[in-house]
Amino acid sequence: MKLSGGCNCGQVRYELDGEPIRVGICHCETCRKSSGSAFSYFGIWPRASATLSGELGCWQARAGGERFCPACGSPLFCWAEGADEIEVKLGTLDSPPSALVPAYELWTIRREPWLAHQKGAEQHTRDREKPDG
Repeated sequence: MKLSGGCNCGQVRYELDGEPIRVGICHCETCRKSSGSAFSYFGIWPRASATLSGELGCWQARAGGERFCPACGSPLFCWAEGADEIEVKLGTLDSPPSALVPAYELWTIRREPWLAHQKGAEQHTRDREKPDG
């Protein structure tokens, strides 16, 4: 699988090579504010499978940085310096991300009551437990 995407103005572009490690939705306050919506929809890829071009701005949030286009403000990625993974905001893909179905939801304690949970997706009241504990 090869996917591409970018920001609204086209200054920042990216390509992703291969399948995501996981796909999720987050309802936390930081994700709501950075997405401007009721939740954030994202995919996690190995950092090495992402090719990025263009200048990025960074706002420090969570354990890493939220990367965005400084020209148009589009939020695009999250990663911590030295991390092996990159979180990609799936709404920034060039093609509709219909095949990328969320396997889990985070911070469901903050999910809007009018928004149904994703059937078949793991439900986490807050953050997801790391696989190794």
